[in-house]
Amino acid sequence: FEAWLQRYGRAWIEGDPEAIVAIFAPDAEYHEAPFEPPMVGHEAIRHYWAAGARDGQRNVTFQAAPIALDGDRAYAHWTASFTRVASGAFVELTGVLAARFDDAGRCREFREWWHRRETPAAASRLPPSGREE
Repeated sequence: FEAWLQRYGRAWIEGDPEAIVAIFAPDAEYHEAPFEPPMVGHEAIRHYWAAGARDGQRNVTFQAAPIALDGDRAYAHWTASFTRVASGAFVELTGVLAARFDDAGRCREFREWWHRRETPAAASRLPPSGREE
């Protein structure tokens, strides 16, 4: 599972949708939000990652630590940060993921829950006091 997390993180950092779909089963379900329908299959997952990570994010960081393993299920805590290309805002994320794997080690069901802190580009250039000097 740690190797899978490393591949996931590397694909996000590099903005590589092909590397992402390589670690998912062809019919995988990707649940990005609990009240939205999942993305299903490589094409939907590829599109999500192309629009987000590849085209919309720069200076990505990612770290993850396994929480638990239970048969074909695994859980991890993760953190990430990036700069939005469109606005220059700095985004920090922290979350938990749950993944189920097939016999080949590819993820067949992925669910994540996360929180975001976003600092507008102008605010990120202010000194630590938050006031212009």
